[in-house]
Amino acid sequence: MSEILFEYIRQGAYVKVTAIEPETKIEASVVVPATLSQEQMQVQALQKLNYVLRKKAEE
Repeated sequence: MSEILFEYIRQGAYVKVTAIEPETKIEASVVVPATLSQEQMQVQALQKLNYVLRKKAEE
């Protein structure tokens, strides 16, 4: 996992943050309050992406 791309889509009081691992093209999304900092949003999305990657590795 050399780099992670983040996409942000704001809808009202919430932001959908998608973390994308470009090598495997696996992505994970979280919806967080718009009041969080960008770093906090990235941490949430990265945690979910790591969870998804671990689950895929177990398959």
